[in-house]
Amino acid sequence: MIDPQNVERVTIVGAGTVGSGWAVHYLACGKTVTVSDPAPDTESRVRAFVDQAWPAVADGAVAGADPGGLRFVADPAAAVGDAQLVQESGPESLAAKTDIYRALEPGLPADAVVATSTSGLLISELQDGRVGPERYIVGHPINPPHIIPLVEVLGGRQTDPAIVDWALAFYKAHGKHAIHVRKEVPGHLVNRLQLALWREAVHAVDAGIATVEDVDAAVVHALGLRWALIGPHLTMHLAGGPGGMQHHFEHLGPEIENWWADLGTPSLTPEVEAKLIAGMDAEIAGMSYEKLVAQRDRELLAVLDVLAAERADKE
Repeated sequence: MIDPQNVERVTIVGAGTVGSGWAVHYLACGKTVTVSDPAPDTESRVRAFVDQAWPAVADGAVAGADPGGLRFVADPAAAVGDAQLVQESGPESLAAKTDIYRALEPGLPADAVVATSTSGLLISELQDGRVGPERYIVGHPINPPHIIPLVEVLGGRQTDPAIVDWALAFYKAHGKHAIHVRKEVPGHLVNRLQLALWREAVHAVDAGIATVEDVDAAVVHALGLRWALIGPHLTMHLAGGPGGMQHHFEHLGPEIENWWADLGTPSLTPEVEAKLIAGMDAEIAGMSYEKLVAQRDRELLAVLDVLAAERADKE
């Protein structure tokens, strides 16, 4: 295996929003990036995405990084022919991804690692029946991949543990905060945490506790501010005062269990979906998808810049 710090050639298979975001990231890392996607507008669409996203990564890009340095190869087997890492970002479907792997396998180098961007499929099922299943792993980014640092890495039943270590080292060497998810579960870790909160957010709207806009405000102006700095476990530790988590358990443990028992279990019925859609329409007040994404990305970068400066001062 090549040293993970010395990877030079990456192939992106599947060039939707996630695949295009990965392309931006790897271009900023100075890699040779090949893109493969069957859509007829792939090249124009991906180049437009890169042009729009490049200002977000330009300051942190390696010397000589070229936002135009993409090549496009429609045939997956030809596209991966010289790849050292394949970042598969196709549709979130076991059947679709299996078809992609069958198509690329004839050209896949024996030492290339295949990382899937799947949001929640099980890697053990994806690698089943593959040639060289030991080099298949999950490398799940958080959208947008060119801005948010975290990547979830995990292997399946047939994955060589050394490949997991390699992938963790690769992502860390290329500007990502990689975490090792140690047990396969649908949705991995981040999406399960996200959907646990959203389930209660949906319940709050459906039960008339709060509007869509006020639920979002509760996260943006309270929880999200803390979570940009510290995670849920450390949050609860600090909530316990000088006594830490132990005191928090003694003080609020039984009440927390009562609150857990009262959390909602909503269903996405047509009526509930209609409430959520109407509430979202009211919240965004006619702002376009493009403007919302641009605003999100600007503010993400601002938060990351502040955090980086603050942490640099402490070193």
